[in-house]
Amino acid sequence: MLIHPWDAAIDGTEWQRWLSTHDFGQLAANGLGGEPPFVQPLHFAYDPERAEAVTHLARPNPIWAALEANERVTLSVVGDYVFIPGPWHAPDGAPPEHGTPTSYYAAVQLHCVAHIVDDGQEKADLLHRQLAHFQPRGDYAEVAPGQAPFGRMLPGIRALRLEVTEVRAKFKYGGNKPRAMQERVTGLLADRSTGHDAAARDHQLRRLAATRDTERDSRP
Repeated sequence: MLIHPWDAAIDGTEWQRWLSTHDFGQLAANGLGGEPPFVQPLHFAYDPERAEAVTHLARPNPIWAALEANERVTLSVVGDYVFIPGPWHAPDGAPPEHGTPTSYYAAVQLHCVAHIVDDGQEKADLLHRQLAHFQPRGDYAEVAPGQAPFGRMLPGIRALRLEVTEVRAKFKYGGNKPRAMQERVTGLLADRSTGHDAAARDHQLRRLAATRDTERDSRP
């Protein structure tokens, strides 16, 4: 993933905050014997303190063979994406049709070492971590090997602990455009107000504010 300086995360907290509310992605593992990469959509729970994500999949899933052959994987998460029509990016004084269309989006890629978990109690512990994330009200029964209602299901899954070794984060929201153009686009996103427009606008406003603060702090 190409990350220009103006699209990079402002700091480590920006992508962590975003990832805390975006917990569905695609796990990419190297294909076997020259085959294309294996890509598995899945929910996951990311733990910033442990620098790892946890998830689980059915035992028959063909991704296990790929993970056993090569433990290096990428967990890719993309969201808050919108299409920006060309006229929105037309320079001042230029015909609207001369503007360049583009995409805005947020993306985080976690490069990980995949640890497969088959022990019954360890799987139960990891499932509890996922449940605590997705059902924080605690409205779920305990998961324990051999105990109802979920114990009998544990042999049918394998858990994954994804140890994060590198993070690549990108927030592509027109940061290379003149401030006036960026502010114009925030208004146009508010007017259009479809799909992910509101989320994209929030990103733009936040990053514009951060840039403004940086410029003010750098003044003599």
